[in-house]
Order: sequence, then C-alpha cells, then structure tokens
Amino acid sequence: MDASQIWSGLVDVIGQVPRSGLLVATVVAVVAGWIGSVMVGRDVPLGRTVRGVSTMVLGGILLLVVLQVSRLDPRLDVAVPQLGLPEQVVEGGETHVPMADDGHFWLRAEVNGAPVDFMVDTGATLTAVSQKTAKAAGLEPRSVGGQVRLTTANGTIFADVTSIEELRFGNVAARGLDAVTAPSLGETNVIGMNLLSRLKSWRVEDNTLILVPNNPQPVVEHAPDWGDS
Repeated sequence: MDASQIWSGLVDVIGQVPRSGLLVATVVAVVAGWIGSVMVGRDVPLGRTVRGVSTMVLGGILLLVVLQVSRLDPRLDVAVPQLGLPEQVVEGGETHVPMADDGHFWLRAEVNGAPVDFMVDTGATLTAVSQKTAKAAGLEPRSVGGQVRLTTANGTIFADVTSIEELRFGNVAARGLDAVTAPSLGETNVIGMNLLSRLKSWRVEDNTLILVPNNPQPVVEHAPDWGDS
C-alpha cells in the first residue's frame, strides 16, 4: 500500500466522522483509553478508572455493531427492543406479484397504514423508503447506531436506519422490519433481501413473483389487493 492509498483511506475515515455517532464514540473512547494508560504509567489518580470506562464503552460499541449486523441474517437475528432493535417478523399467506410492463415486480403496500408503492429488488440488501414515504408513515431514524454506509449505482451514500412497525402487502405482513432512508436514495421504495430472506421461499414462475411466508398465518385487516395471490 503506497502513501496515496493510505492518505485516501484516512480522508475517507475522517469524512465519516460527522455522519456516524458510533465512529465518533469509538474515536473518543480510544483517545480516552490512551490518556488513561498514560495516567496509569505516571501514577496519576483516576487513570485506571478512565482506562476502564474507555474499555467498557468500546465493548458496548462492539456489541451494538454485532447486534446490528446480525439483523441482516434471519438465522442470527437478535431483538433488543430497549435499543430500538425490535424482532423482525414476516408472516401471512402466499402472495403472487405479476411482472409489470417495465420488467420489474411492483406491489401496493401499507407502511404503518400509509399506502405506498414498492419495487421488489433482489439485489438490495435492505428495504429502502423515500423521504416522502418516511414522513407519511411517521418513520424516525434509529436513536442508536448512527447512519450506515451504502454502496449504490450512484456511489457511496450515508443513510438513516429506521424500523417499520408494520408493512403489509397482498397476504403478507412484516413487523419490526429494518429499513434505510436518505434523500440521495430517490423516490423509489424498495423491498430488499432483509424481508425476502425471512420468507420460507420466493420464486418467479410465468412472469409472476411467488412469495411464501414461513408458518403461514391469516393476516387480519387485509392490505390493498394489488399483488394478491
């Protein structure tokens, strides 16, 4: 790695500082730990306390990162409602979504009761909602964890993470689902793999997307019938 690569990486990290509360907390904790170690080496009172608190903060940050990453994998999904990480549940009955004229699968859904159009995108890791949809559905950025960094067709962006209390479409209901939102994501709402991977199966037959939830259960107060089986 040459000097230009090192400098580029340093600039990239510095550029993230104002956008990531976790990164700021990590930098502060590391600096505090270094100061605590210097204090201990010079027998300055409270040096061990400062270093100990720094270690605890770094441990908490690591735990939070692990919890958030685990939510991308339904096999490791961990729910901690106290930290704004509710259980992510997808249930209901088989739902068929016909292919639209543009070659995509579109469905009409309700996000916390607000009617919204979504495009199903198997290439998207996370479900994404526009700023307009987030406002209409009353979605607020998660209070812990800060923003996440996403790589899109238009480059790298930073997005807020939120939890959708309830998303309904066809015969499917998703609750506690993680989603991202940012002005640079545009106006298109996207159903990502964090929802699809929580289904028993999904497949395409005769230009129709077939979604099959695990442990099918009846969904009360049926969502709009566009995209029904």
